[in-house]
Amino acid sequence: MSEHEIPRQRAIPRRAWLATTTAVIAASVVKTRFDAVDLLAQEPPPADPTKVMGRLVSELGTRSPAEQPRRILRALEPSSSSRTPIAALHGIITPSDLHFERHHAGVPEIDPERYELLIHGMVERPMVFRLADLKRYPSVSRIHFLECSGNGGGAYNPNRIQTEVTPQQMDGLLSTSEWTGVPMATLLREVGVRPGATWVIAEGGDAALMNRSIPIEKAMDDALIAYGQNGEAIRPEQGYPARVFLPGWEGNTSVKWVRRLEVTDQPVMSREETSNYTDPLKGGIARQFSFVMDAKSVITFPTYPYALPDRGWWEIQGLAWTGRGRITRVEISTDRGQTWVPAAMQEPVLPLATVRFRYLWNWDGRETILMSRATDETGYVQPTVQQFVEARGQRTSYHSNHIRAWKIATTGEVTYGLGDVL
Repeated sequence: MSEHEIPRQRAIPRRAWLATTTAVIAASVVKTRFDAVDLLAQEPPPADPTKVMGRLVSELGTRSPAEQPRRILRALEPSSSSRTPIAALHGIITPSDLHFERHHAGVPEIDPERYELLIHGMVERPMVFRLADLKRYPSVSRIHFLECSGNGGGAYNPNRIQTEVTPQQMDGLLSTSEWTGVPMATLLREVGVRPGATWVIAEGGDAALMNRSIPIEKAMDDALIAYGQNGEAIRPEQGYPARVFLPGWEGNTSVKWVRRLEVTDQPVMSREETSNYTDPLKGGIARQFSFVMDAKSVITFPTYPYALPDRGWWEIQGLAWTGRGRITRVEISTDRGQTWVPAAMQEPVLPLATVRFRYLWNWDGRETILMSRATDETGYVQPTVQQFVEARGQRTSYHSNHIRAWKIATTGEVTYGLGDVL
C-alpha cells in the first residue's frame, strides 16, 4: 500500500457514531464530584484481573474495599443519632446500613419470636398480633423518604453560621428506602374502630417508651406497620422487628419497635409532642403537631470540603423531596439568587420520595454562590432563609427547609455560604 492510499474501514452506523462522540465529549468537558477527588487519589492499577483467579462465591456480599461510605455520629450525643452520607451515594435508595439513626434510649434487642403488637382502646375487638400474624396479611411495598424533623437544624444560627460543614453534617438525617409491611388501616379494620375515635397512640418497645399521637385520618390512609426495608428485614436500629411508618411526616412520628397502638379520642400530649418537636413562634406561641415535612432541596456537589481544580463545565447535583406528594420543579441559581434556571430531574420522580436533580454549569472562575430551590405539586416553594425566619422565628430547631447556599471562591474552594447572602 502506498503512502497515498487510504485503507478501507468498516462503516460505522451514524447512531453509534453520535453516541460514541457524545460520550467522549461529555467525558472530556464535564467534571463531577467523583472527578474532583477520586481521580486525584487513584492508586497504581492492580495486576491484570484477567490473569488472576478471582474470589469464589460467598454467603454474604461485601462492598469493594475501595468504597467506604460511613455514617457520622453526632458529636455531642454520639449514642442518639448518626447521619447518612448523602453526598456519596447514587440514585435515591439509601443502603440499609447507611440509613440515618435517631433514637432516645439506644437500640433494643427484641426477640422476633416473642414480639407482640397490641391494638386496643376504642375498638370492638382488642387484639395482639405476633410478627408471623402481621406477615400473613397482604403486604405492600413503597419507596418513601424518612427525615428527622431536626434535620438541618444547624443550617441557620443567627449567632454562629458555620462555613466548614458538609451536606452530611447538615442534612444527613435523611434517607430513602423501599418499605414493606401491612397497612395500618388493615389492622384497624380488623379490630373495629369505634365511632368517635380520632387519634391512634403509637408506643415503642425501647427503654424510652417513645410514643406519638397519630390522627386517625393518617392511620387509615397510607400508614404502615413495616417489617421490611430494601428487600430484607428492617434492621434493629430502624425498628426491628416492626415499626410505624408514616410517609411524608416527620421521622419521630414513625415510632420504631412499635409494641402498642391505642385508639383514642384525644392525643396523648407526651413530652415528645409538647416540650419537644414543637416550634416556638413569635408572640409567645408555639406550632404543635407540625407533622408534614415541607418541600426542600440540597445541593450535594459541589460542596464543602471539595475544591474545583479548574474553571469550565461542572455538573451541580443534589436531592429534593416533599411530604406533600411529588416534586414538580427544581431551580438552580449560580449568581447568589439573582436569577434562577430549571434543573433536570432524574427519573423516577415518585411521590413522598427523594428525587435527584442536576444542572450543567460553566464556571468562569469568579467567586459566586450556588443555591437550589424546590417546588412541589401543591405549589409550595422552598423559602429563603429570610422568609423562613419571618414565618417561624429564629429559635426554631425543627423543619428547617430554607434554601441552602454554597460559596465558590476564586480558588475553587467550596464552603457553606449562607452568611454571604443574608
